[in-house]
Amino acid sequence: MTPPRPHTRRRSTVLPRQAVAGTVPVALAALLAAAGPAAAGTVGASGAGDPYFPLEGNGGYDVCHYDLTLGYTPGSRHLDGQAVLRARATQRLTRFDLDLQGLTVTAVTVDHQKASFRRDGQELVVSPRHAVRKGQAFRVGVSYQGTPKPVTDPDGSLDGWIPTDDGAFVAGEPQGAMTWFPANSHPRDKASYDVTITVPQDRTAVSNGVLVSRKTAHGHTLFHWRQSEPMAAYLATATVGKFDVEQYTTPDGIKVFNAVDPREASAAAPVLKKLPSVLAWESRLFGPYPFRAGGAIVDKATNVGYALETQTRPVYDRAPDVSTLVHESAHQWFGDSVSLTRWQDIWLNEGFATYAEWLYSEQHGGTTAQQSFDSLYARPVSDGLWAFPPADPGSGAHIFDTPVYARGAMALHRLRTTVGDAVFFRILRTWAAEHRGGHGTTAQFVRLSERLSGKDLGVLFHTWIGTAGKPTAP
Repeated sequence: MTPPRPHTRRRSTVLPRQAVAGTVPVALAALLAAAGPAAAGTVGASGAGDPYFPLEGNGGYDVCHYDLTLGYTPGSRHLDGQAVLRARATQRLTRFDLDLQGLTVTAVTVDHQKASFRRDGQELVVSPRHAVRKGQAFRVGVSYQGTPKPVTDPDGSLDGWIPTDDGAFVAGEPQGAMTWFPANSHPRDKASYDVTITVPQDRTAVSNGVLVSRKTAHGHTLFHWRQSEPMAAYLATATVGKFDVEQYTTPDGIKVFNAVDPREASAAAPVLKKLPSVLAWESRLFGPYPFRAGGAIVDKATNVGYALETQTRPVYDRAPDVSTLVHESAHQWFGDSVSLTRWQDIWLNEGFATYAEWLYSEQHGGTTAQQSFDSLYARPVSDGLWAFPPADPGSGAHIFDTPVYARGAMALHRLRTTVGDAVFFRILRTWAAEHRGGHGTTAQFVRLSERLSGKDLGVLFHTWIGTAGKPTAP
């Protein structure tokens, strides 16, 4: 995600955290601590154990595949949905939860047998007719309908299914997936997707991955999208609107699908023209592009205020500039292919994508990364840049604040200047390769950096991502 624009700026009412006291080993040990224990017993936990979003995700099972069949009417803003989840139980289950906010559930089945269900806030609580055995593969079907509404995040911004004047801008970070489909919505549970969306024939419905088919009949068009590589629920989209569509295949074999609101087309065209070269440049730095498909969705969503790295096809609330294109494209490696294990580690997404912007500028005749670093370091100790550690923002209200982006990028620059360019870029490529399609943590990145550099980097990471306050030396 790009830093939000001023008209919907994410801001905090919490006072800046003070510098963490104690020795480096103790603080670093706390920084690298693992997430909480998994649920036990026969009832799946109502959350995945993330302290920032306690009810996000669920325990007791892993989803392997989502098959979503949707129908959306922009005029009435009505959504009809049928979700089929194929999952595997990680414990014996007599009851389990799915994340779903609002919307009316009309039926639930488990392995084609009618299951009882109830609503509890954002939880859809399902009791199958027969207990699901540990290790058993099972199928959950959910029929639902209603008017989806976005969720308001702890920082006051909107995400999820956000209505527009001609459809919907669908961007789910950090918790908006539950506004339009039932999910195990924590990033730790990734799955493949088939998304079929039927809309009026003058609208286009865009999701992730490859467009499998498009069929028009009786005044409506059905779009079938397939995302084969694992994807976190918050990275799914089903954006609907009146779009100009462009399709092509890059020299590297990436199937590109761009959908642009005509009102943004003239501003977006020169930027989107650079997409193949940006992806090729990032592939040289970070390793092979991790997906079969790429592209962009450029909407006119004036009440959003940000862009999001929806997997394979970022969504932009307006025509992006080149830096934003570079940022969201870099997330395809850092955030999408290599996903979070817990929201505390979001600097691994945003710091990396921000540093990609610095590198692109440096290598294309603009400001160098060192100049970007120096400009930020010149900010006074009272500046919000130093308010909290990037690797522990403290709550969901701060995960999109300046330290996560800018100071996260500064940490990477300090790593680069400490280990040298050759080792630094080997670290980035190895990180993307070893965790491709999976997850990563701050602890794992620190260990990888030390392994490949042969250096003790505890002080560096403690200083730049593990503590609040301005470091005494750049």
